[in-house]
Amino acid sequence: MVKNLRLSVTFCLTFCLLYCGALTSYGQGFPWAPVQHKGNEYVSLNNVKTFYGFQKLTTQGGGVTLENAGVKLQFKSGSYQCRMNGVLFILSYPIVPLKGKYFIARTDLVKLIEPVMRPSYINSATVFNTVVIDAGHGGNDSGAVGYLGTEKFYALKVARLVRDMLQKKGYRVVMTRNSDVFISLANRVAIANRYKNAIFISIHFNAAKSRAASGIETFTVSPVGVPHVGRGVRERDFKIVPGNIMDSASIALATAVHGRTLLYLNNPRGNNYRIIDRGIKRARFNVLTGIKVPAILFEGGFLSNRTEATKINSPVYQQTLSSAIVRAVDVYKASITRKR
Repeated sequence: MVKNLRLSVTFCLTFCLLYCGALTSYGQGFPWAPVQHKGNEYVSLNNVKTFYGFQKLTTQGGGVTLENAGVKLQFKSGSYQCRMNGVLFILSYPIVPLKGKYFIARTDLVKLIEPVMRPSYINSATVFNTVVIDAGHGGNDSGAVGYLGTEKFYALKVARLVRDMLQKKGYRVVMTRNSDVFISLANRVAIANRYKNAIFISIHFNAAKSRAASGIETFTVSPVGVPHVGRGVRERDFKIVPGNIMDSASIALATAVHGRTLLYLNNPRGNNYRIIDRGIKRARFNVLTGIKVPAILFEGGFLSNRTEATKINSPVYQQTLSSAIVRAVDVYKASITRKR
């Protein structure tokens, strides 16, 4: 199972984020034939198959799979989950069965499937050489408190490792904090917005009431009309925020970081930490809504889980996680600059 996950994540990053720009495209004139369902616009997965040049569409027990030589998309009727070559994404709306076919919300097609499948088509994604690294919490804000340490400590430690490796690769790195100090969310946003041709990666570690909770998850800003994951729609969700400028670029960046981290941490030939994939999710955190460059918030594991806290406390885990993030920056950069 772990071997299959490693192979699937490799495909997701090397194929979806580098090679899918060459898949069949019919441009804006493609006959999507959208339908309305519960106030949202949906398009059929049959049309998705044709547009992206998938060779097969199979259905079984409410599950729908689209496949070609290098990409496998998996959906389930009524579910918010989508897997792209094994990597979990949380959709904004569920897959619905209509008239003998299965449909995906147009928001999910445009804001998730399209930018991951064809990152070189993202108009808002520009060439960058600056990476803003945000170590979560700090100072009197400890963040999550775990069995062996605090979130602010681990976030800064990983952020420094990422900084050092990126600098060796020639990137300019800006740290929102480089010591145990408190930086307000507004100031973190202001720091990121000073740099136009940049990306923003916020590093965190998780905690939960359930000591069994474990795994990594990555957040990008919710598109207009989509709420913060896990809660209902509010009126303010329909307002455009600065982060929406980079909706598509942010989901592509999240895919690179999340998928590469799974690959590195679950390496059967190395230090296999058997980390659970909690998915790439939509959120309305302040550091995501206010930032005008591609931005993600990454959660590197649960400090409230004794087993996972032990892993996070390990210098090898920290180094592996940092290496994955650095490699993901290269992967994302290559994916958005690849010729169409």
